[in-house]
Amino acid sequence: MNQNCVLKIHNSTFSNRKWKSFLLLVVISAVLFSCKPTQKTFRHNGYSTKTMVISNKKTNRFSTGADNSEGYFPLLVGKRVGVITNQTGIVSYDSIYTMPDSGGMTHIEAYDRKKIHLVDFLVKNKINLQKIYAPEHGFRGTADAGEHVIDGKDTKTGLPIISLYGENRKPKPEHLEGIDVMIFDIQDVGARFYTYISTLHYIMEACAENNISLLVLDRPNPNGAIVDGPILEKDYSSFVGMHPIPLLHGMTIGEYAQMINGEKWLKNSVECDLKVIACSDYHREMNYSLPIKPSPNLPNDQAINLYSSLCLFEGTNVSVGRGTEKQFQIYGSPFLPKSEFSFVPMPNFGAKDPVYNGVECFGGDLTTIPKVTQLEIKWLLKAYDETADKTKFFNSFFTKLAGTKKLQEQIEAGLSENEIRESWKSGVEEFQKMRKPYLIY
Repeated sequence: MNQNCVLKIHNSTFSNRKWKSFLLLVVISAVLFSCKPTQKTFRHNGYSTKTMVISNKKTNRFSTGADNSEGYFPLLVGKRVGVITNQTGIVSYDSIYTMPDSGGMTHIEAYDRKKIHLVDFLVKNKINLQKIYAPEHGFRGTADAGEHVIDGKDTKTGLPIISLYGENRKPKPEHLEGIDVMIFDIQDVGARFYTYISTLHYIMEACAENNISLLVLDRPNPNGAIVDGPILEKDYSSFVGMHPIPLLHGMTIGEYAQMINGEKWLKNSVECDLKVIACSDYHREMNYSLPIKPSPNLPNDQAINLYSSLCLFEGTNVSVGRGTEKQFQIYGSPFLPKSEFSFVPMPNFGAKDPVYNGVECFGGDLTTIPKVTQLEIKWLLKAYDETADKTKFFNSFFTKLAGTKKLQEQIEAGLSENEIRESWKSGVEEFQKMRKPYLIY
């Protein structure tokens, strides 16, 4: 319920509990109706697309799209629903308490924010939920990076779980049978190679091809103020980078969905019937601390902030701390010079067989550095410069992560950090112009 919709009812006339309950139901229904969300149709390049942004009235507090149930519940009535989500799909809602006072009057007030998983929230509210679709890391977010996720069943609700990170990245028509509307609710971190936006692409494509509408419950981008890095070139498109965007795109998942639609990136230029349920009282420069780890190896705000910069090491012989408790906050390898700082990767949650398992690695500790405000490549350049055998530094995955061969070529040619950054500046500026019509916040 909207923060502006606080119920306070004092009643001494009705003594019958049934009449009280009826009165409360009428009043609550009236308040919910008065909190009807605003809607606007998204337009780009002179034509109206199948995108609609649904936002709550201004409140005095921040809320995610998932929290704005008033905006999407009416769209689910009488529908058979599928949901794409993981452990980050958490809903905050107001609990309503009935408290009789000493004078026999009834006092009702909406207060106390409760948290519940979206799947449980939908079931609790009698939404006709049919299937759960799981991205990389699985529905509960426990699988290693790159680990195939198998189909299964949710033990709590009994609902079938269809994996979108196993044999199929895109749901087949038979996976969508019996579905009228899909909900997408996954926390993103703003990096091109974070595969949830690739899953979003395939979901939109499948929905468009099978005449299923899609609701994206928007969530903040914790790196939303950063737009930086080389632009992906079409020849290097893959599941870790599907679109011609910089490495850090600075958009929310809802804004990104609009861009996929508007730029006709879906196969055969199909267009998804898309509705974005917007966040309230959010702007992309605000600090946002994720309440739940978005994936097993992003344990805290520091790791989420450094992820885009350090993930490029995954295309080299340098470890980013998988198999430690400081994933994406440290880096090192046995081939870098010995130093005071070192770590030894060991199997743990999210890394069953980490790189350099049981081997001492030397490198850098970034756990306490200030928050970065750009794509940092200085640690990559330093590691390449100091590595014992430069011919074994890069592997084939680096080009996929970078989205271009140029970055590796520039590093091997000895270009400075400023020279490399200057080479992608114009591409970033063009992208910022292209994305502007799709921004919500």
